[in-house]
Amino acid sequence: MPLYKYKAVSASGENLEGTETANSKIEILQRLREKQYYPTAVEEVVEKDIRDIQLFGKISIKHIAVFCRQFYTMQNAGVTIVNTLDILSQQVDHKKLKIIIHELYEDVQKGYTFSEALEKHPHVFPQLMIYMVEAGEASGTMDTVMNRLADHYEKEHKINNKIKSAMVYPIILSIVAVAVVIFLLTVVMPTFLSMFEGSGVPLPIPTVILLTISAALRDFWFVFLSIILLVMLGFRRLAATPDGQRTIDRWKLRLPLVKGLTRKIVSARFTRTLSTLLVSGIPLLQSLESVAGAVGNTVVADGILSTREDIRKGVALSTPIRKLGFFPPMVDNMIKIGEESGTLDEILDKTANFFDEEVETEIQRMLTFVEPMLIVIMGVVIGFIVISMVLPMFDVLQTV
Repeated sequence: MPLYKYKAVSASGENLEGTETANSKIEILQRLREKQYYPTAVEEVVEKDIRDIQLFGKISIKHIAVFCRQFYTMQNAGVTIVNTLDILSQQVDHKKLKIIIHELYEDVQKGYTFSEALEKHPHVFPQLMIYMVEAGEASGTMDTVMNRLADHYEKEHKINNKIKSAMVYPIILSIVAVAVVIFLLTVVMPTFLSMFEGSGVPLPIPTVILLTISAALRDFWFVFLSIILLVMLGFRRLAATPDGQRTIDRWKLRLPLVKGLTRKIVSARFTRTLSTLLVSGIPLLQSLESVAGAVGNTVVADGILSTREDIRKGVALSTPIRKLGFFPPMVDNMIKIGEESGTLDEILDKTANFFDEEVETEIQRMLTFVEPMLIVIMGVVIGFIVISMVLPMFDVLQTV
């Protein structure tokens, strides 16, 4: 239903402003007149989806973590939610988040609960956060809930940073290798070609192959560039579809080089998110829905959601989790211990901390394999180019 912003004058002469949802502008005018208000302006508010304001930058996990931490600090100091949102909307530097927080402030002022206001922005605030805020409102422990959320998202941001940092060196090395090869083929090779053409000596096969590739790159570079762009665009479109994303996520769980890291990242997110929800008093069945959205893998998420039917029947969580086969054996074993001891939330938190360290170890292990492999590949390619350029020089010297 569209949202309309209005300005009106009451019977006593007071200027009024507000927003209301209605089927049409006429309906808003009728409502105002029924309240004995004289409308001076009514206009539809075009609600902006998070994708419509990309120019302000993406709201990342880091921004959510900072928001939760600042919110907790002010709540712990006794500041009301309305005043907290008002202060945060003024001091936040991120333009998009500033707009969103101001909208939260207006909604809470109108009588919405904080969780209801958050629920209006599903593209910004994760379902996990909405569930926990709702639990905090019901129990009166909003400051504790926001503190737990801040800890949760700070750890999640730390994992993301580790993964990004690990990818920097291989990406730079690959770009440099490709740039060097292109330079040798398009700039250096033509120079040598002019020397060989006048010698009358037959060129070796490696040199002929290299010269053919060099000529193709120089004459049809736009074809190669178009193919690369089309492949990239096709991959992005594939990843944007549910089936395509599911296929990519399935391969992440199977490919030898990345499956170990993927499983440990998924395990860390699963145990940490479930622990955070359970310690806040969210029921297990409801928690699993948020956990599925937080693991970052659609195949694993589908598996987690499928466990709810077993749990409804009274089956312990550790049993269907073990049957999924996505998690290392330690996960279901620790869940079983937590269920038997009645300390599932604590056990899951300790398990999440363990897998956080395992993720870092796995990243280092992967880098120790990837970096030498890239160097060897680069050495072989550049070595082939150099040998292909040197071989004709020996043939020319023998004819002299």
